[in-house]
Amino acid sequence: MLQVYTGNGKGKTTAAIGLAIRALGAGRKVYIMQFMKSLAYSEQKILQGFLPELTLRTSGKPFFIAEEGTLSNELQDKFGDAVVIFPKGKPPQDYIELINAGFEEVKRAISSKKYGLVILDELNVALHFGLIGRTAVEELLKMVPEDTEMVLTGRGAPDWLIERADLVTDMKEVKHYYTKGVEARKGIEC
Repeated sequence: MLQVYTGNGKGKTTAAIGLAIRALGAGRKVYIMQFMKSLAYSEQKILQGFLPELTLRTSGKPFFIAEEGTLSNELQDKFGDAVVIFPKGKPPQDYIELINAGFEEVKRAISSKKYGLVILDELNVALHFGLIGRTAVEELLKMVPEDTEMVLTGRGAPDWLIERADLVTDMKEVKHYYTKGVEARKGIEC
């Protein structure tokens, strides 16, 4: 079963983590790879406490990347050195290598057949930025055992992935406090 959580609204990673908690409660082992993230998020502290039933890995750096033209000048100024802007279609090679190393680790985890739930957090964004290719993801999906639930999260899920999925949730932003200038609350939103 393949689930895709996408869209511009909040809640994609949160929904996937909720599913992980349910799976753990049902006695299933969980594997989470967070692409494009480092160990800097509050939920990671709690998730690591579920070892050995839950394996949490990251494949990212402590900064964001974005294609030229995708962030407003205001956001670029706000992020400062925490964002690396790259020309369209030319993501940083070191980031591609980092994502691919994480992807190889995911393949080993799936091949082990010990996980009932595998979550690839932000993989849709990695696909969107060209950090990983469609062919690699399609080959990975063929490897997933029939009794393993697979969840891919992140904005910009491609049409072919949405078509292939058994369940797709499109998180739609209706209203967001950021537009009022309210900052994230540490420990809740970041």
